[in-house]
Amino acid sequence: MISDELPVLPLRGVVVYPMMWLPLPIGQERSLRLVEDNLPGNRVIALVASQNEDVDEPTPDQINAVGTAAQVHRVLRTPDGTMRLLVQGLERIRIIEYVQEHPYLRARVEAIPEEVEEGIEMDALVRTVENLFRQLIELEPQMPEELAMMVINIDNPRHLAYLVASSMRISPEDAQALLEMDSVHDKLLRLTQLLNKEVEVLELGRKIQSEAHGEMERMQRDFFLREQMRAIQKELGEEDEQAADIRELEERIAAAGMSEEAEKEAQRELNRMRRMPIQAAEYSVIKTYLDLMVSLPWQQITEDNLDIDHAREVLDEDHYGLAEIKERILEFLAVRKLRTERKAAGEEGEDLRDKIRREREGVVLCFVGPPGVGKTSLGISIARAMDRKFVRLALGGVRDEADIRGFRRTYIGSMPGRIIQSLRRIESKNPVFMLDEVDKLGRDFRGDPSSALLEVLDPEQNREFRDHYLDVPFDLSQVMFITTANVLDTVPPALRDRMEIIQLSSYTEDEKVKIAQGYLIPRQIKENGLRQEEISFTESALREMVQGYTREAGVRGLERQIGKVCRKVAARVAAGKVNGPIVVDGDNVVDFLGKRTIHSEEIVERTEAPGVAIGLAWTATGGDIMFFEVTRAPGDKGFTVTGQLGDVMKESAQAALSYVRSRADELGIDPDIFRKSDIHMHIPAGAIPKDGPSAGITMATALASLLTGRPVKPFLGMTGEITLRGRVLPIGGLKEKVLAAARFGIKTVILPRQNEADLDDVPEVVREQMTFIPVDTVDEVLAAALES
Repeated sequence: MISDELPVLPLRGVVVYPMMWLPLPIGQERSLRLVEDNLPGNRVIALVASQNEDVDEPTPDQINAVGTAAQVHRVLRTPDGTMRLLVQGLERIRIIEYVQEHPYLRARVEAIPEEVEEGIEMDALVRTVENLFRQLIELEPQMPEELAMMVINIDNPRHLAYLVASSMRISPEDAQALLEMDSVHDKLLRLTQLLNKEVEVLELGRKIQSEAHGEMERMQRDFFLREQMRAIQKELGEEDEQAADIRELEERIAAAGMSEEAEKEAQRELNRMRRMPIQAAEYSVIKTYLDLMVSLPWQQITEDNLDIDHAREVLDEDHYGLAEIKERILEFLAVRKLRTERKAAGEEGEDLRDKIRREREGVVLCFVGPPGVGKTSLGISIARAMDRKFVRLALGGVRDEADIRGFRRTYIGSMPGRIIQSLRRIESKNPVFMLDEVDKLGRDFRGDPSSALLEVLDPEQNREFRDHYLDVPFDLSQVMFITTANVLDTVPPALRDRMEIIQLSSYTEDEKVKIAQGYLIPRQIKENGLRQEEISFTESALREMVQGYTREAGVRGLERQIGKVCRKVAARVAAGKVNGPIVVDGDNVVDFLGKRTIHSEEIVERTEAPGVAIGLAWTATGGDIMFFEVTRAPGDKGFTVTGQLGDVMKESAQAALSYVRSRADELGIDPDIFRKSDIHMHIPAGAIPKDGPSAGITMATALASLLTGRPVKPFLGMTGEITLRGRVLPIGGLKEKVLAAARFGIKTVILPRQNEADLDDVPEVVREQMTFIPVDTVDEVLAAALES
């Protein structure tokens, strides 16, 4: 008979079941006090699991409500002051309320006996639990065999459930949930789930262990078989795998034509390889290294085609215009031709005056220009003109210098840099090597690959380029390096100094038409499956596409529009709706491309009111125009400039305002207007960052236009830096700015007089259709720009 009031002993991480014998160590002060006060008089106590195992002395609200009444059969005191109790679970109990918390817990409890069901389903559950438990005992070596016999001899399902639950590995949460179930049927059903999961885990563990053991046996078996095969091959006089590898590498090293230092390093690694067993991890590392060494083009070169007429023909065939670049390539070929011929004739001897510098054979060019002007394709054309192999390496986004120099062999999975990998793949020592987008190299805490390029692109150093993986010098002096960039601002000065810069400017409208006729239209006709006789483009159609559908420095957008027309024609041809050739002209372009996206009337509309001026800008994508808008409202907040401007541009705006204020009397402006007005200058396209000093005269003109009420003349653009004294200083990028003005329909350009000589770089066809006004002072700018 269990008393209605019992002392409560909280347990951590342990759940005691009825009919379960268990030794319990106790050491907390209140637990020791509980035993001393109640034994031997009252040997029945309540054992209840704590909800939080990390709490040493849980409070009533941290203890589960359901536990087990247990009888203490033996108490053993240990020398360290703790006790060990031997307890036997009697019956499930539920705590009704706590009647005492100090010095230990006491509570009123009630017995809650389980509901024991009967029937076929119950018998099936009992057998299932017995079978699963026997499987568990077979898989778990720590569980004694006697447990299986005990389970077989138990007739009581309740006793079976608690014996299995107390014998298997189970979490405290699952154990408590099992104890709280009132139905023995539910307990057995839950045990079936837990046993199935535990058996699956143990079977999987045994399978993994068996596979690992089998893998070890297989490796030992392979080793013994390999040793036997080696012995058999030795008896037959045949080579084993290692000997064959070494002999092959010896032959390839001898035939590779390496430099003296490289061959010495290769032989040293080969000798290490001889002394290693083939199973060693280092064996495959050395073999991979030597495979790379013998695969590099130490002596393989392609003979240059030094026929200058042939080169000129190829360059003209592939690209329209680009006279400066074509001239530079022909100069390079002419120099190579002269040196080759005179060296063969014995005229070119050793230069006794220069004992430091070696003979230079390669060249390092840098093509700088906006997107779509043919920088990358020009490299392929140069290689074709010289009969050299071509390799391209994209540098955009590269952040790790190991991409250039490679990884040292001390690292697992190390490999050579992309320079050496590309040369190995191309199998030539003197290709045309294009380093694309050199201005977009990453440079941060992860590395600075642009610094690694200094050695590659320096003609004085690249004769002995050392890749970290190779660790021997490789000669890059015969490689023709060509780099491309949209802007030079992001290229480090040291790297820029090693390259010969060649600027590629934007195309004029006439050039775009010629390129479309000679290159873009034939390519798009072929790519879209058409025949030459099925479609043709008139010059008026191409000019309409350039003026009304594309506004760019290059021709990529124009080619997309031509491709769009070709696709629509191809759809008609495929559907059988075409009877004869289709002629695309200026009138029916809209039928293929839809309405125009660019309108020249925008410039007139935006500049007809005072306070708006057009400035010319130079960006990474070529030239562009910007509208400078100024407005005035009553107030005293001063001068505001918006449009995501940089510090230099903000300072130019302030200088422009100061100059206009200083010239207020001459311009007929009321001096008090600056004190009584809020003046706001805005440069649209606010999401695009803008900076630079070349918009100074544009800002001054916009301010003067607003305050004098005189609008700026239509189709007039300007560029130039301003000083506080009203001087107009020279600017950069004039050619790109003028070409952009021509694209947008600007008729007149005001520019600094010191930039007048730069107009010689502007194509003659553009100079003929535009008016240029060179100026020295802002007064001249205002006189030329403002309506009278």
